[in-house]
Amino acid sequence: MVEELVAAGAALASVGAVYVMSAARVVKQYERGVVFRLGKLRSRVRGPGFTLVVPFVDRLHKVNMQIVTMPVPAQEGITRDNVTVRVDAVVYFKVVDAADALVQVEDYRFAVSQMAQTSLRSIIGKSDLDDLLSNREKLNQGLELMLDSPAIGWGVQIDRVEIKDVSLPETMKRSMARQAEATRDRRARIINADAELQASKKLAEAAQQMEATPAALQLRLLQTVVAVAAEKNSTLVLPFPVELLRFLERAQQPPRQPAPMAPQQARSSAGEQLPPAEPVLDPDPEGSVSGQE
Repeated sequence: MVEELVAAGAALASVGAVYVMSAARVVKQYERGVVFRLGKLRSRVRGPGFTLVVPFVDRLHKVNMQIVTMPVPAQEGITRDNVTVRVDAVVYFKVVDAADALVQVEDYRFAVSQMAQTSLRSIIGKSDLDDLLSNREKLNQGLELMLDSPAIGWGVQIDRVEIKDVSLPETMKRSMARQAEATRDRRARIINADAELQASKKLAEAAQQMEATPAALQLRLLQTVVAVAAEKNSTLVLPFPVELLRFLERAQQPPRQPAPMAPQQARSSAGEQLPPAEPVLDPDPEGSVSGQE
């Protein structure tokens, strides 16, 4: 009798162990467990840790709650300014409602991928080429809004969308390269013209200073000679200004002396009063002298 009881107890223990082993489930920290009992969704979502389900009645589905990084395949489209481009992107999303992610959509990953591709093609058709190349932040926000609206009903939240690469045709690349080269050439010419203007102003100021001080021109000439001679050339070309030749010519000429002045002119220039003029005597034919008043 005792042996039968021991055997029955051992059988019950083994059945209980098998039941517990078949009912025991472990949910990880980054997962949530959704239980379907006879195909019906249980309202309570199992959290991380050890949990039990009814064997052969309940079915536990684990849903990953981590952020998923999903690359979007390159999509080819025509921009608003009629340029054919290929654009690829990457989507960051996570599940916020495990029950809706399993019940509302068949495969939420595939659904998010297809929605991202269609939204990317729509963004390409609505945007210009310059926006795709330089204003990506605005396009990323537009993509995020387009994806987040339907994804909320699937229990999925779009965390971030980034346009990764924009591929252009070779002809368009060459045209853009020529445009960039022309822009840089125009900028260089403007800078060069500005430099010439500033240099001309400084040269005008220097010319005024040299005009006020003629010796400065000679010093500048000597500095030019020293700079040219420092290069050890066999032939020295010396610029000689014409003004310096004229200066040397004037220096070699003797100074002009003023012409002597008559006494009367000298006295008149000195301011003295001249005496009255004496009468002029005319000789008489007969030899006598007569005075004329």
